[in-house]
Parts: sequence; C-alpha cells; structure tokens
Amino acid sequence: MSLSLITVNVGAPSLDRAQRQLRWLADRPEQVLVLTETKATAGSQYLAEAFTAAGYAVTFPDHGPGELGVMIVSKLAATPDPLGAAMGYLPARAAGVVVDTTDGPLRVVGAYAPSRDATLEKTERKRTWIQRFGHALHITASEVPLLLLGDLNVLEPSHTPAHRGQFAPFEYAFYTDLTDRHGLVDLFRHLHPDRVEHSWARRPELGYRYDHVHGSRALAERLTACEYVHETRQASPDSSRLTDHSGLAVRVALTATTALLTSDPVTAATHAEPEPTLF
Repeated sequence: MSLSLITVNVGAPSLDRAQRQLRWLADRPEQVLVLTETKATAGSQYLAEAFTAAGYAVTFPDHGPGELGVMIVSKLAATPDPLGAAMGYLPARAAGVVVDTTDGPLRVVGAYAPSRDATLEKTERKRTWIQRFGHALHITASEVPLLLLGDLNVLEPSHTPAHRGQFAPFEYAFYTDLTDRHGLVDLFRHLHPDRVEHSWARRPELGYRYDHVHGSRALAERLTACEYVHETRQASPDSSRLTDHSGLAVRVALTATTALLTSDPVTAATHAEPEPTLF
C-alpha cells in the first residue's frame, strides 16, 4: 500500500471557483490534500465546510483579515502537529497534522511562504516569516519523519531558467537550509535530478518551480512517485482554470492505519446549503 498526498495552490478562490475546485479535488485519489493560498473568504470557507461535512479531518487555521494561509484536508484520522502552535508570526501560513501508519506516526506540514516585491516592508515580512518557520521546524524536530508540502515562493539555486536578480540570498538559503539544516530532501529532485518543470508561469518560457515537497531522508528511501499535475492550470472548455499553479502529488511506501469514513464532499456541500424560503 502507498500513502498519497497532493499540494495545490488554490489562489484565494471565489465561491464559484471553489465549487469547481471541490469537484476536482473530490475526484483525486490522494488521502491528504494540502491547499495553499487559502483566505478567510467565502471560497476557502466553502471548501473547509464541504470537506468537514463529508467526514474529512480539516485543519484550517484562523486567518487574519486579508491574510493568506494553508488548509490540510485528510481522509485519514489526524491529530495536530506541534509546528502549528510554534508559529507565532503569520501563523495561518503553516499548519501540520500527524497521521498514523503501520511504521509509526508521520508528520505532514503545509506551508505557504509570503511573496514579496521590491519594498522593504514586503522583504522584511518574508525574511521574518522564513526565520520563524525555520525556528519552528528546528524546535519541533523529532525522530518522527516529516513531509513538508506547499508553495514556498522560492526557487532552487540551480533553477532553469535562472531568473537571476529576482531572488535574494536569504530566499535561496531558505531552500538550501531545508536540506542542510533540517535534513529534508527535495523529493521531486530526488526522483528527477535533471527534469525541468514549472508549477507557475507568467509566460510558458518563463516558468517557476514554486511548489515543493520535501521529506525526511527515511521517506526519500520509500518514495515511489513525485509528479506535477499540470491540469489545474490548463483552460477548461469555458476558458477558465482551476488555479494558476500546478499541483504536486507524492506517494510513499507507507500504509495508513486509520482511514475515516468519508462521503462525497460535493454532495455534502449541496445538502449543507440552506433551503430557500418563501418569505
């Protein structure tokens, strides 16, 4: 048996787009969904309520006004991971759960790192979040293997194309520290050392691999698949996309022990909608 997960940047969806995203997510085979760029608005709330009504375990931290963050949706029984409580700065941008497997517990952490522009305010905001997130990873480290999924808004130093000048040394250090300091392996690169793929692109020839999955070395040894799912940003017949990011799916040779009894979240969402009144 394999344990499967996917991360998708849902782009702070409107209610209409969240409804389309829910239909797509409901058909996915993965047991754990890590959704990034969530927001305390109707679209993200709809996703959280639909999955909750269908019996999924939903972790959706409180989002401050206008703030973006992460939601973790699981078909497996999940308990809170200590990393969430360790994040005191922009806390909605990181969340974690622990799921049980036949080999012991597994930590699953979702992260949505801030983006920035050339202003000092946005630069310091991103720098501070990266520092606090790194500290949270450090103080919650344990022997329990960890999977980190999400939109990290950073590129690997050897990225193709290079995008020179767009990222500061502290941003590249964020990526390299995940391995050098925290012992996590870029699982896509572990399987595909030379493959050029992008998860976001302003133009097709100028893509960025922003979305990542990193895992403890023990998980890298059990990795069976790690692939981008580009259909999320391909136009549908009505010329609309689910999001402007590709998903990233990962599978490891672990067997979950406690599956939840879940139903179709699309149907659950429909049944949860209030009936119209005559007066």
